[in-house]
Amino acid sequence: MKLTTKEIMEIIPHRQPFLLIDTVEELEPGVRAVAKKCVSYNEPFFAGHFPQEPVMPGVLIIEALAQAGCVAMLCKPENKGKIGYFGGINSAKFKNKVVPGDVLTLEVEIIKQKGPIGIGKAKAVKQDGKVAAMAELTFAIG
Repeated sequence: MKLTTKEIMEIIPHRQPFLLIDTVEELEPGVRAVAKKCVSYNEPFFAGHFPQEPVMPGVLIIEALAQAGCVAMLCKPENKGKIGYFGGINSAKFKNKVVPGDVLTLEVEIIKQKGPIGIGKAKAVKQDGKVAAMAELTFAIG
């Protein structure tokens, strides 16, 4: 199942400038999601991070991964209208810079869930196949 930006906004509450995924390329509700983020020079964070050498902040890469995971969880009928909150970020590693022109593939697999709490294994990969970031994300559906 593929989703457009408009369809993503029907599932998660994030909006510009904080909606950090453009499309969802693969989706298995409650199991996994693969989203895309086309990183443009016009992103508001590049004005200050850094003006001479624009680099996407690592925390925003993690946030984009979390938004992809939110789509996977919130597209389940029983979670419709709810919000996914961060519960934790474990084992985050940043391997390669993300710069204007990069296209990130954001892969999140839900590896554990008990009630409203779950854990997702997340990885952001650049268009050249290099891993930009990876982490284990804990979330709460509320």
